[in-house]
Amino acid sequence: MRLAAAAAIAATALGAGCGGGDDGDDAASGGQQTQSATHLEPIKDYLLEHTEQLTADTKLIRADAEAYYRLAKSVDFDYDRLLSEHRAEAAAVVRRLQRHFHDANPAYEQMEGVVAGVPSLADFDVIIDAGGDASDPENAVPFDVKTPGGRTFKQPGNFNYLIETAAYGTEPKFAARGVEPDLDGDGKVEFGEALPDADFLVAAARDFERNVNELDSAARDWTPTDQDAFTALVVMTPTMSEYFEAWKNSRFVSGSKATEKAFVTSSRLNDIADILGGLVLVYDSVKPRIQEHSPAQAAQTGESLSDLHAFAARLRDQEADGRRFTAQDADTLGSEAQDRAEAIAGQVSQAAGKLGIKLES
Repeated sequence: MRLAAAAAIAATALGAGCGGGDDGDDAASGGQQTQSATHLEPIKDYLLEHTEQLTADTKLIRADAEAYYRLAKSVDFDYDRLLSEHRAEAAAVVRRLQRHFHDANPAYEQMEGVVAGVPSLADFDVIIDAGGDASDPENAVPFDVKTPGGRTFKQPGNFNYLIETAAYGTEPKFAARGVEPDLDGDGKVEFGEALPDADFLVAAARDFERNVNELDSAARDWTPTDQDAFTALVVMTPTMSEYFEAWKNSRFVSGSKATEKAFVTSSRLNDIADILGGLVLVYDSVKPRIQEHSPAQAAQTGESLSDLHAFAARLRDQEADGRRFTAQDADTLGSEAQDRAEAIAGQVSQAAGKLGIKLES
């Protein structure tokens, strides 16, 4: 879906921006696009910094899941007994799991612009953060989760979704059956009190860690090119509307009426700002190439992207300071962000065409 939208923007921009007497210069510039260059080293350094952090975070998440699994196994997966005999221990490990997932979330979102935007890495985005479940075959994840108990969850969704909704109890399929998860024993269940299905949780956490390790290895093997960087900007910048829609449907806007089961550990506004922050770094790395064609355009596009990032960060900070946004606010702000993002992507695509850099699809 992201690649298709980007292709449409690219086609429009290239149709408007290419032609004339620059063909010889374009071809000469484009000859460098498959070679690694020092101006792209910050992108790989940034990516590896975040894959290393996410690797450490998912190791902690897996350790939490293993501890919870051992606790549940000690009472033969009788969750009523788990609460009656080990309530405090269960509460502690669930809270720890939630905290570690909360820490892991920005580690991925900050590098998502690179992972999802570079075609050779993009499958990891589907697996870790963007893929749906089997009810949406076109966008479903390419894996099943097989549990120690012998069950198979077919294409259940991406790993961020699996771990978050299990840890917070927002997806009943991943929760312990037949028990109220009253972790503090006060006679009522509040948001954040959850008893995950230990058999599912430990399997998902093990697979999550393994896939993140594979992403880290792939990132180390990856040699960034101008083609990768320009493609990432054109693919990932104009995705604002989908993120604002998820925010609108989340508990941060809709409260108890939320239809979105994920994005509960932190606001989607945090994710939007994190993603755009990563894209600013990518743009800064290719800006010297754009300056070869047009210094004025390079400056204008960079300023527009930085302004969009500041816009998202300002909304994030306002919400963190207590402002409550409405669904109408989310629609209006999302439309504004999407319009600005599409204009930026069009400018980047046009610059790529002038430089003879063919965008991947």
